[in-house]
Amino acid sequence: MKLEQYVMAYGVEQDRLRAILPDGVSSLRPVLRINAEIRNNKESYLEFNTAIEKDGFKGWLNIGFWEDLPFERVGKRVVFKTELLEISFERVGIEGACPAEKDNMGCFFGDVLRKPEKITEPKEFCDCSFRWSIETGAFGKSIGKTLPAIPTEIQTVYPKEAFTVEAAAKIPCKQVLGAYVVEFQR
Repeated sequence: MKLEQYVMAYGVEQDRLRAILPDGVSSLRPVLRINAEIRNNKESYLEFNTAIEKDGFKGWLNIGFWEDLPFERVGKRVVFKTELLEISFERVGIEGACPAEKDNMGCFFGDVLRKPEKITEPKEFCDCSFRWSIETGAFGKSIGKTLPAIPTEIQTVYPKEAFTVEAAAKIPCKQVLGAYVVEFQR
C-alpha cells in the first residue's frame, strides 16, 4: 500500500496534559501529535496522540482516531477534516530529518500496542495550521522551523478530567513544533 503520512506536533502546557491522563500514566513531554495518512491516494486515516510513560514503557498513547475522513488536495496543500478538527499541511520543498524519538516503543490504542514502523524514506517539511472546532478548542500555525518539546516540572495541579479527544483538544496550543510528510510503502 502506498502511504503519504503527514505528522504535526504542537506544544501544550504539560500540567494541563497531566490532568487528563489516565491513572498510572505519566506525560513524557508537553506535546500533542496528529498523524494523518492518505492510503493509495484514496483512503484516509487520522490519529491524535500524546507522549507517555507507563510501567517502563515509553511511547505514545492514542487519544482518538478517525477513518475514511474527507481530505482535499490543492496544489502542494492537503487538508484533512473530521467533525472536530481541520488540519492543513503544505509542502515546502525542504527535506530533512525530524528529531529522533529514542524512547518510542510504539503507540497504545487502549490495551493494544502498535510497534513503531521503521521508515527510512526522506521527510519533507511542511507548513501546517490546525483548528479544533469545539468551544475553546486549540488552534495554531507553524512558524517555519522545528522546535523541541522540553518537559516541565509540575507547577500547577489541575482538577482531573476525562481522557477524551475533547478534553485534549481544549488544551491551548503554545506553538506548532513542526510538521512533515513522508511517502513510503506499507
